[in-house]
Amino acid sequence: MTLSIRNQLAGTITAITPGEVMATVKLRLSGGQDLTAAITLEAVEDLGLAEGTAVKALVKATEISLATAPIEGLSIRNQLPGTITGIATGGAMASVKIAVDGGALTAAITRDATTELALAPGAPVVALVKATEVALTTA
Repeated sequence: MTLSIRNQLAGTITAITPGEVMATVKLRLSGGQDLTAAITLEAVEDLGLAEGTAVKALVKATEISLATAPIEGLSIRNQLPGTITGIATGGAMASVKIAVDGGALTAAITRDATTELALAPGAPVVALVKATEVALTTA
């Protein structure tokens, strides 16, 4: 299946915590980072997810925020450190490419944010992704 979602990170499920309607699914990415997805319990069952299942985590570029350093005291579960490999800017928005251990991400942020954060190729950043914005597919 071909998708428009460019951010696809391979990983393996390490834990599933079911709730009444939703479940949190923790994965270990191929680069060694931990990632949490919050998906419906129905999706967990339909996909046959269990500890040890190989999956891909999918995140739209518009759902990735960037910080110049790790942030404490934040409800966002996923903080992936990386290095900027490229920036393409338009009139209002920018596409920021980031190398992370085991893969690559693209974040769509405002052009103003790239300026205010002084983002440039080679600079370290942390990609922030809410668990509810991570979709899973079986690999």
